[in-house]
Amino acid sequence: MQLIFMDEAFLYAMAIFYTIAGFMHFVKARLYIRIIPPYVPAPKLVNRIVGIVEMVLGLGLVFESTRSLAAYGIILLLIAVFPANLYMYQKENKGLPRWLLLLRLPLQLVLIGWAYVYT
Repeated sequence: MQLIFMDEAFLYAMAIFYTIAGFMHFVKARLYIRIIPPYVPAPKLVNRIVGIVEMVLGLGLVFESTRSLAAYGIILLLIAVFPANLYMYQKENKGLPRWLLLLRLPLQLVLIGWAYVYT
């Protein structure tokens, strides 16, 4: 019984995490646009699309009928945004320590594994 509760708690934590992260693409748009690599066209549009996709996928985790598809979508999204995390590490960054940005890179693998649990 306790394992089921923990599984649901982690599932809803993930759903909330991605839904809020997607929402933040609109609240703190400049922050996200700044880390989009310069070779990506239309960074404002890309930021909005990623924000919407994150919110949809986060909400998709809540419903059993869409959970697996949403989890696979999150895995693909994490792979797609990895270049932005790498760019953020390579670029001069004010505010966040370099070691934290480096730690964020392998964290993507942990997040991919977390999403895979729900496929």
